[in-house]
Amino acid sequence: MHERRGAGRGARPGARSGAALVATAALALLLGACSERPAPSGTDPTSAAGPGTTGASASPAVPVADPAHAVDPPGPREDRLWSADVLVQSDEPLDDATVRRIERLPGVAHTERIGLGQVSLENRVLTVAAVDPAAYRLFTQAEVADFQQGWDRVAGGEVATTAAVSKRLADRDGSIRLGTAGAPSLHVGALTPQVPTIDMVVNTAWAPDIGMDTDNGLLISTDGTTPSRIRTPLERLVGRRAAVQMLDVASRIGLDPQARLTAVPTGGTLGSLVGTYRYQVAGGGRITPDPAWVAAHIRTEVVPILGSVTCHEDLFPQLRAALLEVQQRGLSDAIHPSEYAGCYYPRFIAGTTTLSNHSFGLALDLNVPGNQRGTVGEIDRDVVAIFKTWGFAWGGDWKYTDPMHFELSQVKRVG
Repeated sequence: MHERRGAGRGARPGARSGAALVATAALALLLGACSERPAPSGTDPTSAAGPGTTGASASPAVPVADPAHAVDPPGPREDRLWSADVLVQSDEPLDDATVRRIERLPGVAHTERIGLGQVSLENRVLTVAAVDPAAYRLFTQAEVADFQQGWDRVAGGEVATTAAVSKRLADRDGSIRLGTAGAPSLHVGALTPQVPTIDMVVNTAWAPDIGMDTDNGLLISTDGTTPSRIRTPLERLVGRRAAVQMLDVASRIGLDPQARLTAVPTGGTLGSLVGTYRYQVAGGGRITPDPAWVAAHIRTEVVPILGSVTCHEDLFPQLRAALLEVQQRGLSDAIHPSEYAGCYYPRFIAGTTTLSNHSFGLALDLNVPGNQRGTVGEIDRDVVAIFKTWGFAWGGDWKYTDPMHFELSQVKRVG
C-alpha cells in the first residue's frame, strides 16, 4: 500500500507537486542575497536564515515576495523522500480515474500531480512546473528537502530555476519574464538544478497568469522498480495525448529518446499559435514533429525580398507587412536573400535539448554572416525598427545577443 498519493484535483490551491535535485550551496547563496532586499509592503520583513540552516529546526520567517501569488508556506518536512523516476505531460488535465489507474500499476510507488507548460524566452522554449513546495521537496536530495527557506521562497511567489537559466535570462532586478510582452515577471528566489526536462518551478497560484494548467502533469516514483518496466502499461493508460519520459534516462543524456514528447506553450503569442506540439527526437539535434501538426500549420509562400520561404502560416501576414515596409522605405538592399538562414527548422538549439522557436516556424534568421551570436550585429537598425513595429522581437536586444534572429512576439492585425 502506498504511503502517500498525489494531491487530488479538489485539493487546495498550490497542493500539487514536482521534483528537483538541488545544489545546496547554490540555493543557500541566492537565498542569502535575496534576504537582504526589502520585503514588500505588508509582509514580514525578517530576512531568511543564512547557509546551514535547515527546515528541521525553527527558522526565521521569510519575506513574502508577492502576497497576491503566495500559497501556504510548507513548514518543516514530515514525510519521506521519493525518487523522481517518470514524468507524464498531457495537453489537458489528468482526470482522477486515470491517475488512480496509474497508481495501481505494479511498480508505481508514489505519484504527485503538477502543472507543466512551456514558455518562449529568447528563442528558448523552457518548461515551467507549477508545484506545491511542501510536496515538491519530497523529490529532492535530503539536505535540500530540509532547506526550509528555499521552499518558503517559492511559496511566497518567487521562481526557482537553474543558475544557467538565471544568468542568461534574469534582468538587473533578478527577475525573469515568463513569456513575451505582458507576461508576468517573477523574482528568482532560488538557484536550483531541476528535474530533467524541467527548467523553472513556481507555485500553483501563478498558473492562471502564466496560462497553464495545474494538473496536466504527473511525477511518478517507482522506488525500487526499474522505471522502464512501467513504460508500456503507462503509455496504454495515458494514450497518445500524453508524453511519458523516463527521467533516469533523461538525467544521463538530456531526453528520453523513446518518448513521444509534448510541448504545451502557455499564454501569449506562442500558446495561441502553436497549440499542442508533439514530437520525437530524431538524432543529430533534429526532431520529428507530428505530421498532422505540420500539415495544419506549416506553409511555403513567396514574400517580398526573400522570395519563397517556409514558416508557420500565421507568421506570413506580419512578415509580409514588415518586408513590404522595408521595400517602401528604400531599404531592400539592407536584407540579403543569399544570407537568409531559414524559418521553419524542427530542431533543438545547437548543443542542447531545448526547442527553438524555429521548430514552430515562428522565427527567421537574416544576414547571418555579419550578425553572429554575442555580437552587436551589422543589420540595419531601421530594418530592426520596422520588424519590431510589426510584432517581432529582435535577438540583438537579448543579454546574450543573436542579432540575426527575429521571432514573432505579438500578433497584430494586418490590413
